[in-house]
Amino acid sequence: MKPFDLPSEPRVTEMAWPTRIVFGAGALLRLPAQAQRLGIQRPLLVTDAGVVKAGLAARVADVLKAAGLACEVFDRVEPNPTERDVFAGLEAYRSHACDGIVALGGGSALDAGKLIQLLTTHEPPLSRYDDAKGGDQYVRDDLPPLIAIPTTAGTGSEVGRSGVVTLEDTGRKTVIFSPHLLPRAAICDPELTLGLPPGVTAATGMDAFTHCLEAYLANGFHPLADAVAIDGIHRVGRSLETAVRDGKDLAARTDMMVAAMEGAMAFQKGLGACHALAHALTPVSNVHHGLANAIVLPVVMEFNRAVCTARLARVAVALGDTTLSREEVLAGNAIDRVRKLNAAVGIPSRLRDAGVQEKDLERIAQKAFQDASHLSNPRKVSQADLLAMAREAY
Repeated sequence: MKPFDLPSEPRVTEMAWPTRIVFGAGALLRLPAQAQRLGIQRPLLVTDAGVVKAGLAARVADVLKAAGLACEVFDRVEPNPTERDVFAGLEAYRSHACDGIVALGGGSALDAGKLIQLLTTHEPPLSRYDDAKGGDQYVRDDLPPLIAIPTTAGTGSEVGRSGVVTLEDTGRKTVIFSPHLLPRAAICDPELTLGLPPGVTAATGMDAFTHCLEAYLANGFHPLADAVAIDGIHRVGRSLETAVRDGKDLAARTDMMVAAMEGAMAFQKGLGACHALAHALTPVSNVHHGLANAIVLPVVMEFNRAVCTARLARVAVALGDTTLSREEVLAGNAIDRVRKLNAAVGIPSRLRDAGVQEKDLERIAQKAFQDASHLSNPRKVSQADLLAMAREAY
């Protein structure tokens, strides 16, 4: 498998997915053109305190203001966004008479931006739109335009059609899903991820990897998603260690930003038990979503191994395995390679090392079983199965 040859000076390229994607080093400078295309004159810049501290929010605001766009900043998104964050953002949107949203940050800020966008024209509560309960049928297309600008390479929310939020009434991390939530434009500038701390790079990178892997293994027929997922797996396998080791390596950062997009593009096919557990681990144990995925993933792969041996063998090849072994051997090699990748980028091997308490495992399994992600797992999953996997990962 030949690696993709990155140009020595990555050029800015525009693509359609259907989100208009402006990709490449320096793409941020094309933000005003996209705002003008979408008719945005008074954007609400939705972000978080970390992005503000890093100076990225000011950088984006300056680009907007230089083009004559009045920009208001809302920076109160928590690392794991809650319904309260969304309503506070909605108040800011209305009080400043905004006409569009620019969401800047990792998955939390991008998801919060989507849900603020939703509530500008849709009645609360957010639980009404819970994907696990068929809430997508209530999402209309009368939404203000949203431009997404990722500052990490993980969730791929900039090209995804869902927002994830912890609801007040259930305390559960909930997926709200609709094609109408797709950003109208994504500004994907890998320069915005240069210097991202190693731990964040590793956790978000493994989140992108898990999206690609679970989508590839998920039930259903979607060869386009499969092709995109395999390419994303290959990119993470060859570039994540470099990005963690050298935060200023633009080629590695570019590869990871592509992989993050590909993960979100691919998981329209579905996810699996790993994401169900991760969605429970965050609200119960306050574990970063990408970190939770990374720790649990090898255990879930082993659980699924018997029903997707051939696909796991292809994963091993995408990760660089050249042994030409039987599929059964290659499937095992894929799981070993994921464990080794975790170790190489500093991911702990056990949930207990990430602060999870044993007494919470049953509650984690219960919440995971309520999550719709496991419904597309290649092997049918019970609550007892989820508890057994959580215990093994613990």
